[in-house]
Amino acid sequence: MNRETLLWLLLALPTLLAGGCLLLPSPRRILLLVSAGGALWGLLAAGAALAVFASGPIFAARGWLFLDPLSGYHLAILGFVLGSSSLYAWSYFRREVAAGELPLPAARRFGALWFGAAAAMTATLLCNNLGLMWVGIEATTLLTAFLISVHITPLSLEAMWKYLLVCSVGVAFAFLGTLLTAASAQQLGLDASEMLLWTRLQASATRLSSGSMRLAFLFLLVGYGTKAGLAPLHSWLPDAHSQAPAPVSALFSGFMLNAAFYCILRHLVLVEGATGGVGWGRELLVLFGLASILLAAAFIIFQRDGKRLLAYSSVEHMGIIALGIGLGGAGTFAALWHALNHSIGKTLSFFAMGRLGQAYGTHDLGRMAGAFRRRPVWAAGFCGGLLALIGVAPLAIFMSELQVLRAAAQTRAYLALILFLLGASIVFVGALRHPIALLWGEGGDEPEPERATPLEWLLAGGALLALLLLGVWLPPPLVAALTAAAQAVEGLP
Repeated sequence: MNRETLLWLLLALPTLLAGGCLLLPSPRRILLLVSAGGALWGLLAAGAALAVFASGPIFAARGWLFLDPLSGYHLAILGFVLGSSSLYAWSYFRREVAAGELPLPAARRFGALWFGAAAAMTATLLCNNLGLMWVGIEATTLLTAFLISVHITPLSLEAMWKYLLVCSVGVAFAFLGTLLTAASAQQLGLDASEMLLWTRLQASATRLSSGSMRLAFLFLLVGYGTKAGLAPLHSWLPDAHSQAPAPVSALFSGFMLNAAFYCILRHLVLVEGATGGVGWGRELLVLFGLASILLAAAFIIFQRDGKRLLAYSSVEHMGIIALGIGLGGAGTFAALWHALNHSIGKTLSFFAMGRLGQAYGTHDLGRMAGAFRRRPVWAAGFCGGLLALIGVAPLAIFMSELQVLRAAAQTRAYLALILFLLGASIVFVGALRHPIALLWGEGGDEPEPERATPLEWLLAGGALLALLLLGVWLPPPLVAALTAAAQAVEGLP
């Protein structure tokens, strides 16, 4: 297959699948299309990422579409999250379909918006034009908002409107930042069609207006940081995660936050080049990262709702990623590795909490005490995912967090190191009681017995195995991919 065609296919396939979901005559067939189509697209995304790492960047549409190691790495993560979440959607919704709780209009809306959101996130990663990248993020807001209220309740509608309002305001700030980026490029003498092409701006970053780019990056960090869940701009995130169906929560936390942060990464190299590499943009990332870690830690201590606990965990881990990128050097490598580990751990945890919530009729962890005796697969999946998320060794997240700490020590950012350790320790102590209760507790509710399906075993066991393997061994191809992506963030050839 032609490499250019591959980029067009990545955009066209989810668009066609979205249309197919609107035409199918039954919820069951829609869910089958979601599962099969999502898995197929995930394989296609992995193939595109491999093509980039094997043969170099891919351009299409006269350079307006672009896939390089940084976007290819994120595309591979999206492929994993979307593919596994699409398969999980069958397991999650099939009981509701059997009980008549997912009518045909709701199923069609879910399928169309699911693949529409996938197309928007793909476009965000593939667009070389920073303006179209902004359009992609705005499209994810509009499309994913209605996924929150697949089941229409007063709480889900409230969460949807809060998400729309907060993220729309944030994305408006990002739009102003994009305009300021264009203003800073006026002196480059580029044609209007090339004014916002990232490859053009990156090649001439040292000639961009320093003052305009500083102001632009501040607006961009606030704007895209709102969508990425960085504190104190995260207020939409706990409500949206707690009310959305579990597959949607997994897609939100497993990748949509990464997509917004990817936009920040694309602009970081521009502001660093324009300011002579003084680290102004990186210092802002360190500040936002530490704020996210500490604020999330304060809320995690008191959480009993499993999905809200995972939502605040997302704030913490996006903070860790921001901190690693802000530290630079080895921290950039560690942050990108952490993004992968977090996506695997959070996807697994939302899968497990979704199925446990269906079994117990609540997400209250106190009422799930002893769940391992009644739902061993998903109780073990949630406990394993949560242990990974709080940094238990030798799971993958512990190792990437350790590398972020090492980067802080190497750069002598001792205050950042101390605050990171403080936040991580609070999270560890505050969240550890929940897996203990689920594994060995007494007094919880007694749901009807049910055996896990082979697909559920595969989803839970595969993610747990990946978290363990990535903690004890980094495959050389993954190291090469991380290194190439980190070089793109650092502005290196």
